Amino acid sequence: MSYEQKLMQMKKSLKKSKGTVAPETQRELPPAPAYEKDWLAAGLTKEKNIHGIVYKKTNIYDGNYKHGNVVLAKLNSAMDKWRTSGEDHPLSPDFSKQLVFFDTETTGLKGAGTLIFLLGFIEQVGTTFKLTQYVLPGPDHEPAFLYASKLWDKEMTLVTYNGKSFDIPQVATRWTMNRTILPPLLTHAQIDLLHGSRRIWKDEVGGFNLSTIEEEKLGFIREGDIPGYMAPIIYQDAVKNGRAEVLMKVLLHNEWDILSLVTLYIRSTELVLNVNEPETAVTHTNIGKWFSDLKVYDRSRNIFKNVIDEYGTDHPVTHFHFGFIMKRDQSYAEAVRSFLIAADKLTGRQRIIALEELAKLYEHRLGELEKALVYTRKAQYFIEKDVDLTNRFRIRTGNDFSKREIRILRKLFPGEAQKSTTLLI
Repeated sequence: MSYEQKLMQMKKSLKKSKGTVAPETQRELPPAPAYEKDWLAAGLTKEKNIHGIVYKKTNIYDGNYKHGNVVLAKLNSAMDKWRTSGEDHPLSPDFSKQLVFFDTETTGLKGAGTLIFLLGFIEQVGTTFKLTQYVLPGPDHEPAFLYASKLWDKEMTLVTYNGKSFDIPQVATRWTMNRTILPPLLTHAQIDLLHGSRRIWKDEVGGFNLSTIEEEKLGFIREGDIPGYMAPIIYQDAVKNGRAEVLMKVLLHNEWDILSLVTLYIRSTELVLNVNEPETAVTHTNIGKWFSDLKVYDRSRNIFKNVIDEYGTDHPVTHFHFGFIMKRDQSYAEAVRSFLIAADKLTGRQRIIALEELAKLYEHRLGELEKALVYTRKAQYFIEKDVDLTNRFRIRTGNDFSKREIRILRKLFPGEAQKSTTLLI
């Protein structure tokens, strides 16, 4: 056999089919753990794949199942809303990929030694919802465990809670540790509901851990739930001593997490795409600001108008943000009205910024220099007196207003030397 033929033969032997390894590197699969009977008796089932075994639990929910105060079947109308809206939004799904709600449980928060021991998925199947949870029997079984997730098989849209920062990077890390055995991990579209919840309910809820959102916005209260920090301890005990009855409480904790992802996605969609959905002025203003930051100004404008029509001047933060939309639309008189309300009723940074906008509008757009000077000096007064302002903000804006004051005075009194009275260093 020639040298070239030997090379070709070696090349062929190194090739792997999808999800398999070459015969030369085929490893011996680990045996079932000694506690298998205990895990099966507790309600888990055994699944085999080309990399070994994994244990799982499957639940099917009817579309009429209610988690908290939200029915799962409302996901259909939520998806229809996104489809008809045509919005390009962080919460909008990629309709070319299946929508899957995903959560993990891990043995720690970071580090190469941290293992994922539970992978949970809910997907809609016809009129039902299928929950599948995979449990890691032990470190030796990690390739089979990860392979069972099918995260290598087809691209999905994964809906998570803090998944962009935690769950997905953890999966990627564990995949990298097994990269010589597993097929490549696909890049999945992601919708992170933690980020969405922070945008929607900023200044509205007591915190952004999922249980707080469940109680305050989804009507779901966990009864008999284990604390999240106990999950790794319970898992390690189940692996060491086979105590699967307590491990099932971890699976229930994860089950509630994922059901809450479905209902939170439904509720978030209803709020983001329906300006008439019942909620507070704070929430709707937050959503309007979100659309404004995304440069979807028409929707932002409509949301702010709805809040103003309902609450008048009782929610000045809405007027603060609406003023910027009106300024962008070159509706300067209306922008002035909004910033006047904001400057009168707000405090801190927003009051200073509203006064700055009034000074800009009167100086550059409306040509009323006396009023521009009035609001400049009013801002200077609050910069000096407002104890809630940071020193950095005070110095920066104070110097900006001092320069503005000098410029306005030069326009009002050309040829005269001007000196600011409030220059900060």
